[in-house]
Amino acid sequence: MLERLQYVKQRFDEISDLIIQPDVISDQKRYVQLTQEYKGLKDLMEKREELINLTANIEEANEIISDGSDAEMVEMAKMQLDEAKERMPQLDDEIKFLLIPKDEEDAKNVMVEIRAGTGGDEASIFAGDLFRMYTKYCESRNWRTSVVDISEGTSGGFKEVIFEVTGEDVYGTLKFEAGVHRVQRVPQTETQGRVHTSAATVMVLPEAEEFDVQIDMNDVRVDFFCSSGPGGQSVNTTKSAVRLTHIPTGLVAQCQDQKSQHKNKDKAFTVLRSRLYEKELAVKQAEDAVKRTSQVSSGDRSAKIRTYNYSQGRVTDHRIGLDVFDMDGVMNGKIQKFIDELQLVNNTEKLKESEVF
Repeated sequence: MLERLQYVKQRFDEISDLIIQPDVISDQKRYVQLTQEYKGLKDLMEKREELINLTANIEEANEIISDGSDAEMVEMAKMQLDEAKERMPQLDDEIKFLLIPKDEEDAKNVMVEIRAGTGGDEASIFAGDLFRMYTKYCESRNWRTSVVDISEGTSGGFKEVIFEVTGEDVYGTLKFEAGVHRVQRVPQTETQGRVHTSAATVMVLPEAEEFDVQIDMNDVRVDFFCSSGPGGQSVNTTKSAVRLTHIPTGLVAQCQDQKSQHKNKDKAFTVLRSRLYEKELAVKQAEDAVKRTSQVSSGDRSAKIRTYNYSQGRVTDHRIGLDVFDMDGVMNGKIQKFIDELQLVNNTEKLKESEVF
């Protein structure tokens, strides 16, 4: 293990030197990639240091026990040896998981798009519930959320809501939330107390930087229009809302959240870049899916991934068969258990495939 980590240390030392070089700092794309790699390797270096110390403690304890001349020292050495041997397997597993190659998109911020599906007004209300769930979760992680575009439902909630999430390792955390979320409950609009099934689709797009996706402005049609919905006196009076249409692909992005036309245009371009980037990423994920069948694939947006059964107070993730009986907690953003289990399954699959061990 230490021999393997020595190669990692050489790369860590190399990157440590590179990220302070002026020519690297001036190359934004390369600098961002190297700093992200540096951060990941830094965690490994801390584990390497702990492994070196544990190995030294075991050797020292064995020497004292072999000598046997001081009974008190031997007793302390045995305790030290037991502690080190207990920690070693855990540390070994932690290092193995850190050695699994990470997807380069995992460190990116994201655009989350929630759309009401089947179920009419109840689907829109459920989309609103999911939006609240995710914003509460992001708040618990100290991530910043910012609404980009909203289309409100006729009885509450949203037909569609798009929001940006910025923070640390956002895409790597939220990417498995993509898919169809289904709810089973008595709708607010139901008068006879019957349980209905409705759905909403969640898309999680890694936010693309300008250097990730090059957009030719000749390929983009820009339309300005009046905002709708909440927004004060400027609504329906000034053309501050912006709609972008990428002619080659037909992809459309719009933003009307800001009063400034310029800010709305910038946000709309961020959404457009992310959708174009996700389109390329979907092709890559499809190619990867040919090589392996992952039960927690983040690529299929039409897959039913989770059911929220209100009458039983149960939330079920169908990919890993996990039931959580805490509906109120989940809808208030307590979804970390699902995320932890999904990441564990995904990392275990990667570990089996890797040739590291």
